[in-house]
Amino acid sequence: MTTRRKPSRIGRFHFDPLLVVVCLSLLLIGYVMVASASLHLGAKMDGDSFHYPVRQSLHIGLGLFLGSCVALTPLHVWAKSGQGLFIMGLLLLVIVLIPGLGVKVNGSTRWLSLGGMRIQVSEVVKYFAVIYMAGYVTRHQQSIRESAFGLIKPLILFSVASLLLLMEPDFGSAVVIVIIAIGIMFLAGARLSQFIISMTILALLAALLVYFEPYRMKRVTSFMNPWADAKDTGYQLVHALISFGRGEWAGVGLGSGIQKLFYLPEAHTDFLFSVIAEELGLLGVLTVIALFALLVWRTFEIGMAAEKAGERFAAFIAYGLGIWFGFQSFVNMGVNMGILPTKGLTLPLMSYGGGSMMIMCCAVALLFRVYSEVAEINANMPKERSKWVNV
Repeated sequence: MTTRRKPSRIGRFHFDPLLVVVCLSLLLIGYVMVASASLHLGAKMDGDSFHYPVRQSLHIGLGLFLGSCVALTPLHVWAKSGQGLFIMGLLLLVIVLIPGLGVKVNGSTRWLSLGGMRIQVSEVVKYFAVIYMAGYVTRHQQSIRESAFGLIKPLILFSVASLLLLMEPDFGSAVVIVIIAIGIMFLAGARLSQFIISMTILALLAALLVYFEPYRMKRVTSFMNPWADAKDTGYQLVHALISFGRGEWAGVGLGSGIQKLFYLPEAHTDFLFSVIAEELGLLGVLTVIALFALLVWRTFEIGMAAEKAGERFAAFIAYGLGIWFGFQSFVNMGVNMGILPTKGLTLPLMSYGGGSMMIMCCAVALLFRVYSEVAEINANMPKERSKWVNV
């Protein structure tokens, strides 16, 4: 019996055309809408209307450069580095809480300033969490399937990360990384009963964190009836809903929205989706939703293809990225539409932000790497033995 040797590098890089089109579309639409949502803000804050568009183009440029580096890095390098990277992420979460090092914005200390650019540490931790969990379930799949300890062990580390995130505070990111961990373990074969118990415990802890923290409780109550206090706790959601109402079918026109004009807070970041709704209407909203649906679907397709090709680490990398992209985009859009309480999560590949944009570009590049390595492995196999699924 012959064993297939995994290549340490790829002879040529394989691109997934659909994934390229979807990601470039999200980047382009996001950039145009960030520019539309921030021209007035730049003029007021910096005296330069193009302040935010120029900086966002820099973010995208840096993201594409870092993404290229990630895409050229073999997956076995990430597999060996997973534990160290996650520990590094925990150290970053500690560093950001040290007075004088972390940057405080709107009452939350979530950023580190590097070279004049603010990096949100939680975004880095999400990226490391996917790599760490993919490596963990690859090494301990039998333990995860047969033992509750196999499920609990990684959750201890994630609990530490979540606690540090809650100290910033960043409740939304804490939920995202736990969802990534539990989702990957479920796809790795964790028992359904253990999965249900884990999700129940997570839901109860989230409810307690909301109940005993006044500002979180205000967000939940204002979400349930934002019009009851439209000038205070419900202000942001009310103006987001007005944006959707004004957009109707085809929108008021690119650049013609008025809610972004100092009515809707964080219009170019967390509430960019509302600007899209007002200016591009239902057609624009459905286009963005369709693009994210395609991104998540294609990510899981690549993961299943990797699993069929025997590349388990690559498969769980793809699954983890799919959970991340899908959950975070769903939460952001849900918040904008008033179906979820307000959370400070960006719209992947679209919202303004240096750290978020660069990490998302790296995450997509890692997905391209998965596709390329599995495609190369199958290209080198006889056609009758190829396990690659062409979709």
